[in-house]
Amino acid sequence: MTVKEILDKAERFRSYWRETGGITVSGGEALLQIDFLTDLFEEAKRRGISTVLDTAAQPFTRTEPFFSKFERLMKSTDLILLDIKHIDDEKHRYLTGCPNVNILDCARYLHDIGKPVWIRYVLVPGYNDSDEDLTRTYDFIRTLRNVRRVEVLPYHTLGVFKWEEMGIPYTLRGVDPPTEESVMRARKILSGLTCRSEN
Repeated sequence: MTVKEILDKAERFRSYWRETGGITVSGGEALLQIDFLTDLFEEAKRRGISTVLDTAAQPFTRTEPFFSKFERLMKSTDLILLDIKHIDDEKHRYLTGCPNVNILDCARYLHDIGKPVWIRYVLVPGYNDSDEDLTRTYDFIRTLRNVRRVEVLPYHTLGVFKWEEMGIPYTLRGVDPPTEESVMRARKILSGLTCRSEN
């Protein structure tokens, strides 16, 4: 579909959006199609449509040509939903197969330009749910003045079949979703509601 076709289709829901709604682009990883995404968001802004980018920021780098493209994209992006899967680089590599240095750098860049961000933390039992990991994540988040919300998303197994269909080993096999108690605990720590002396 073209940018025009997508937005023409999306605008059918304007009456549902009212004054505060708009479009959210997620993935996969939307930044892997940054040129098309930029065209889409720029046209959306010309039409007065709010734009939200849902990203894990794995493609982010300050090297060219990506960085200039990202700077341009940010001019037409109203809000970023940014995943932080683990604050520790080594543990992040084990969990995802990729480093997190560029992801945290993206968060700092968004802070520097004052771009509103919602942090989303997928809570995976046994991987990123310890008080130490959560407290370190909170300590990082509180250095960012642009964070408007922190959401804790419980890990689930709904996508396991996709890995199996593609023949890719699923590294979290056997991991159960977190309990409601552990989710509430994580929310308290990441929002700064739990006293540091408890951790």
